[in-house]
Amino acid sequence: MASLAFSATGTNVFPSYMMVSDNPRHARVGCTFAKADLKKKGKTRDLTITNVATELRPSVSPPAKEVAGEGKLVAWTSIQQERWEGELVVEGEIPQWLNGTYLRNGPGLWHLGDYNFRHLFDGYATLVRIHFENGRLVMGHRQIESEAYKAAKKSNKLCYREFSEVPKHDNFLSYIGDLANLFSGASLTDNANTGVVKLGDGRVVCLTETIKGSIVVDPDTLDTLGKFDYSDSLGGLIHSAHPIVTDTEFFTLLPDLVNPGYLVVKMEPGTNERKVIGRVSCRGGPAPGWVHSFPMTEHYIIVPEMPLRYCAQNLLKAEPTPLYKFEWHPDSKGFIHVMCKASGNIVASVEVPLFVTFHFINAYEEKDEDGRVTAIIADCCEHNSDTTILDKLRLENLRSYSGEEDVLPDARVGRFIIPFDGSPNGKLVAALNPDEHGRGMDMCSINPAFLGKKYRYAYACGAERPCNFPNTLTKLDLFEGKAKNWYDEGAVPSEPFFVARPGATEEDDGVVISMISDKNGEGYALILDGSSFEEIARAKFPYGLPYGLHGCWVPK
Repeated sequence: MASLAFSATGTNVFPSYMMVSDNPRHARVGCTFAKADLKKKGKTRDLTITNVATELRPSVSPPAKEVAGEGKLVAWTSIQQERWEGELVVEGEIPQWLNGTYLRNGPGLWHLGDYNFRHLFDGYATLVRIHFENGRLVMGHRQIESEAYKAAKKSNKLCYREFSEVPKHDNFLSYIGDLANLFSGASLTDNANTGVVKLGDGRVVCLTETIKGSIVVDPDTLDTLGKFDYSDSLGGLIHSAHPIVTDTEFFTLLPDLVNPGYLVVKMEPGTNERKVIGRVSCRGGPAPGWVHSFPMTEHYIIVPEMPLRYCAQNLLKAEPTPLYKFEWHPDSKGFIHVMCKASGNIVASVEVPLFVTFHFINAYEEKDEDGRVTAIIADCCEHNSDTTILDKLRLENLRSYSGEEDVLPDARVGRFIIPFDGSPNGKLVAALNPDEHGRGMDMCSINPAFLGKKYRYAYACGAERPCNFPNTLTKLDLFEGKAKNWYDEGAVPSEPFFVARPGATEEDDGVVISMISDKNGEGYALILDGSSFEEIARAKFPYGLPYGLHGCWVPK
C-alpha cells in the first residue's frame, strides 16, 4: 500500500505521482517515477527522479498570512513558516562524495502585522539548511532567535534599529531615550541576517555588521544557542559582516567612527578573544569607508577605504536617506591599504579610482623571478562607483518590477593592482569584459583552497538583461577572460557556493550549490558541476523561499 507524502499542515508537498511506501523502513524508492524537462538557455535536459522523501518532519508554526502587495515572485516575500524540515525529491544525481551541510543565511521576514519593511537588508534572519548524505537531501529552515526578532514577535512592532528601519517613538522623551541607546549601542539590532561562518573550532556563527549581532547556532537543528560574546576589551559597535575564516585563522576589521580608521584584528580557534594586529588611519574623511568585506593574501591583509563612508548624521534620522547610514564623498577619494599579517606594518597605501563594492572575491601576491612581492592583485564585485545600487534594493522596487525595463546598474569584476614599488597610485581595471556576465556581478565564491592565492575561477551572480536584480549564475574564467552562464527565465538565484571534491587536484573539480526562487512562487535547490557548469541535480522545496545572502559549508 502506498500513500502520498504530506506535511504536518496537511498540504501535499509533492506531485500526486510521487508515491512513497507506508513502511518507514523503506528509506528509498529504487524505481524511476518520472522525468522532468528542464529548460536552460533554450536547451532541455532529462533528469531522472532518483530519491523521494519517506517522512516529513512536522512544522512548528502555521503559515503566516500573505502580506498585501507582495507578488508571485517569492524571492521578495516573507517566509511562510517559522520553521520546517523534511527530505526532498532529488531530480538527477547528487555525487556520493558530497556529504555535509550547506547553510545559507539572509533576511526572510519583512513584515510585522500589517507593517512592511522598506529594504531587503531589514528582514529578520532566516537560516536555511541543506544536508547532503549518500545522494539524498534534507532541507530545513528556521528563524534566528535574535533579541530583535523575539522582541518584535512578542510586541508585534519594531523594537531595534534595522538597516533602514527605526522604532516609532510614542513621544519626545522616548525619542531622546532612543538616541541615548543608539550611542551606547543598546538600540542597534542584533538581527544576524547577513552571513554564516564555521569557525576553526567547529562553532557556527551567524553575523551582521553590528558586533552584538554575532549569534551561535546549531548546524544540525538550526537552534539558536546564544550570543557569541567577545572576551576582549576592544569594544566598538560595528565590524565587517564578512570576516575571513579558515580552519586556523579568523580576521576582521573594526571601523573606528571617532578617530577615522580601522583596527585589524585576529582570533585564534577555540577562543573569543580578538587581538589587534595593527591599525590603519583613513587618508580621506570625514569618516571611515564602509567595509562590508575585505580580502587577504598569504601574507597581507588588504584594507579598502571606499568613498562611500559611514555617516553619523544619517544614523540619527528617523527616516532613511537614499544612502541610508552612509554618505558618498567622492572628494575624499578612494584608497587601498596593505598590512603585513605578521608585523601589523602598513607596507603599501595607494590612491585608487573611485569605487563601490559590497563583496571582494579574492586577492593574491604577484612575485618576480626571485620570489619578491611586486604587487597585490585584489578582485571585487565593483558597481562602477555607482551608489544607486543601495536604493535599488528597496523592497518596493524589487516587488514592483514589470520585467521590461533594464534598471540593474552595471557591475564588473573590478581588479585592483597595488604596486609595491612606492608608487602613490594603484589601478582599477575590469578583470574581464563585463558583457561576458551581462554587466551584472555580485554574490561570489571561490574554491577555498585558493583563498589568498593566485586563482583562475570564481562563481557569482550575473545578469540576463533586461532585469532589476542579478538573475544568472556565472562561472568566471579569469585566465581566459570568459564566463559560462546558467539562467532560468524569471527566477532569482542566490549566491553560488563552491564545494570542492575531496582529493581534487583541479581548481574547479567540485559542485556549485545555489537556492533558486522561481517565477511561479516556488523554489528549488540547484547543484551544478563546478567544471562544466552544467546542471546535475535539483530538489524542489515544499514552498518557495525568500532570497538569501551568504552561506558556508559544514563537512560531515
